[in-house]
Amino acid sequence: MTSIALCLSREDAAKSRADEVFLWDGTAGDSFNTGLRPDLRQLGTVPSVNADFVRVALTVYVADHSVRRERGGSNWNQRDFVLTVPVVHGEEWHAAAAGFERTLAFLTGDRWTLQFAQLAPPEAGGALVPDTAVRTVLVSGGADSASGALVSAASLRPGGGQRLVSHSSSGAGASAPQQRVAAALEVLFSGTTLHHHQVHLQRRSHRLNGTRFRREPSSRSRSLLFLALGLAVASQSGHGLWIAENGFASINPPLGPERVGALSTRTTQPWFLWRVGSLLTELGGYGEIENPFQALTKGDEYRRVVELVGAERAAAFLSATNSCSHSDQQYLGEVASGSHCGKCFGCVLRRAAFAAADLPDATPYLADRGGRFAEYAEQRSIENAVRDFVDAGVDESFLMTIPLPPGLTVADARALYARGLAELGNYLG
Repeated sequence: MTSIALCLSREDAAKSRADEVFLWDGTAGDSFNTGLRPDLRQLGTVPSVNADFVRVALTVYVADHSVRRERGGSNWNQRDFVLTVPVVHGEEWHAAAAGFERTLAFLTGDRWTLQFAQLAPPEAGGALVPDTAVRTVLVSGGADSASGALVSAASLRPGGGQRLVSHSSSGAGASAPQQRVAAALEVLFSGTTLHHHQVHLQRRSHRLNGTRFRREPSSRSRSLLFLALGLAVASQSGHGLWIAENGFASINPPLGPERVGALSTRTTQPWFLWRVGSLLTELGGYGEIENPFQALTKGDEYRRVVELVGAERAAAFLSATNSCSHSDQQYLGEVASGSHCGKCFGCVLRRAAFAAADLPDATPYLADRGGRFAEYAEQRSIENAVRDFVDAGVDESFLMTIPLPPGLTVADARALYARGLAELGNYLG
């Protein structure tokens, strides 16, 4: 069991007896590389329950990335965490803790115990300026979220606006495609307005005492903080948060019986999104979350973009996004961080979607460059596993055991699963 504490003052950090202590006080010497202050003022006037949720999500995020899993297993090597998080609504969070603990266990495969330190309510600010944005959309820089932002922009009336929220923890490699998406939308939909919140929030490499944190490379909780930041922004307009991902990936089918939920993280799994939103609403916070592509494959999603902006613009827009699962290509030299390998699952699904939508793909893939670049990509190739996955067909036992939210039936999930497999099979041949 590992105890983790998030502290908002040096005094509290010094008194903590947790195994790992993270300080977030907005000073240069705290535990985070970020311009975001603990009061979240850069995001606007955030309701206190949603500000609490940002702190909960941040603590989960740093715990997940700072405690190593044991190697060699297929069930994500379950860890045991006890978190202490400062919150304004301590009584309400204590009452809701068990529900959040079960939801986090589903997300990461670990055991979580949530404890809370009482935090004084924030001082009352000035008059709240109404947020007239029609929608808030999470933009990661990937093709799914970019498509979601485009579909949202296309739905706006002249003069209407939306807010985009992005999070990065690795610098320019992630932020550049996010900026490209925002810039492209301003050109494609010049009669509308958007405000882009780009939040860089990364744990520093060293503890407060100067020793180095351990680093866990798996990333099951990678988007929980992203989701919390998006809800913090969306709460101010009350018009909903979109977290866009193709429905095939969101239901998270396994590549094989020994690789449960290996296609993606579970952060957009429909039951998970519904459960997080429900728990926050019960707490008195804002939790309206929607995946606009829940019923679509990635190919369907690309075709929707074509319908809205035409094939030529759609191809250019989608080719400028980033879907690769690997971020270390820069070690090859002559290759910018964020380049696509062409062989990981993210790249294979991306390439299959371009083919399904009959769109030219201008993405530069290392696998297509030959020489050491192709060798690098082949070492990371998951194509054979995907072929076996397609040949195996729909896993009925998986469908009978996954939780689904109200309104999504097993028959719906099965049909989506089959269509996603067909797109992959058509691409791989």
